[in-house]
Amino acid sequence: MFNKVLVANRGEVAVRIIRALREMGIASVAVYSEADRENLHVMLADEAICIGPAASTESYLNMEAIISAAVATGAEAIHPGYGFLSENAKFADLCSVCNIKFIGPKANIIEQMGNKSEAKNTMRKAGIPTVPGTDEAIYDVENALKKAKEIGFPIMIKASLGGGGRGMRVAENESVFSDMFKAAQLEAKKGFGDDSMYLEKYIVDPKHVEVQILADSYGNVIHLGERDCSLQRRHQKVMEEAPCNAINDELRKKLGETAVRAAKSVNYENAGTIEFLLDKDGSFYFMEMNTRIQVEHPVTELITGVDMIKEQIRIAAGEELSYRQEDIVLSGHAIECRINAEDPEKKFRPSPGQIKEINLPGGNGIRVDTHIYNGYTVPPYYDSMLLKLLVHGKDREEAISKLKSALGELVVEGVDTNIDFAYDIVSNEDYINGSVNTGFIEKHFPEYIK
Repeated sequence: MFNKVLVANRGEVAVRIIRALREMGIASVAVYSEADRENLHVMLADEAICIGPAASTESYLNMEAIISAAVATGAEAIHPGYGFLSENAKFADLCSVCNIKFIGPKANIIEQMGNKSEAKNTMRKAGIPTVPGTDEAIYDVENALKKAKEIGFPIMIKASLGGGGRGMRVAENESVFSDMFKAAQLEAKKGFGDDSMYLEKYIVDPKHVEVQILADSYGNVIHLGERDCSLQRRHQKVMEEAPCNAINDELRKKLGETAVRAAKSVNYENAGTIEFLLDKDGSFYFMEMNTRIQVEHPVTELITGVDMIKEQIRIAAGEELSYRQEDIVLSGHAIECRINAEDPEKKFRPSPGQIKEINLPGGNGIRVDTHIYNGYTVPPYYDSMLLKLLVHGKDREEAISKLKSALGELVVEGVDTNIDFAYDIVSNEDYINGSVNTGFIEKHFPEYIK
């Protein structure tokens, strides 16, 4: 087992990892930008090193600075969290070259699965159901339109190296396709430095369901059930829950086995997520694979009792999985709500500033993952997420009741937040009845997505 691990991230996920390291008796090293000097993860770590100015390109994305910090402190491994360098194959390879263990999959797997069109082709060869679409990257709009006509409208246009909803558009018909393609391609070029695109048949009002897997270096792969991530705004997740209320035991078993087969087909190692689109008729299609821990991993932890961060660390240290598939039993229902410093009334404009007052809810079945505190200043340079509010109940009905109560108790003053918007969602009759798909917010709250 490692003696010391560097956490190459910030905010709540860095706090989450440092706490897991502390419980395992492993020393932690925090890295921080000049803007994050007062961040909670800096205070909690055993050591902390400033790696650059506020801009993430000069700090949290600065590979050389992070590797230097690891070498200087004697850290044997780096946990990248999510975002930033967590799915950067070059960084994973650099860690290996410097004899530092990257807590995640190998660089070649990150590269293979990070390219969405290549990942889709890989899954198709492995017999995993995929959405009809293009097999190779497309660069020019004329060829793209030709392919779109062959697949059939509506069409989802995606950046090959995209993520977080960027470089993505839905073209309802031929007349708008060219403009949509050019806009998505330009966004992809600016956001990812790559203008390769691919096309998929757009599945109308599907559920976005993802299966969590864990895999060690001995060929053992298990799944931890599924999460319903359908509540989205512009392809960005708003709330997640587990398990998915629209899936029966038979379909759950089939989804889990498919995810395990997908992971085994690429000799996957560590934590990963296989994302599927679930059609109204129960058909499901591979969408993409996330080669990292995810923001929503705690909902899976709540219904399985598995500490996924600790499992990641154990796997990276060369240990076998602590669990077999028969050990995984889903218990109750969990929901995660992302609370951000943003103003829903003003197109979700970020709201940096100082936290003047905070009251976090508590009680049986309530979990809050956060890095904020009274007096903390939310910087304008990074993701606006303040905390993740999670609830766990014996069933979905109880979980929703707990979430409404917890949202009513949650107070964050000094910055604008989406707390009231979240409360409106969980109070909606269709949400309560489980009638949720990826078009839910567009249908019920159109004023927020104009």
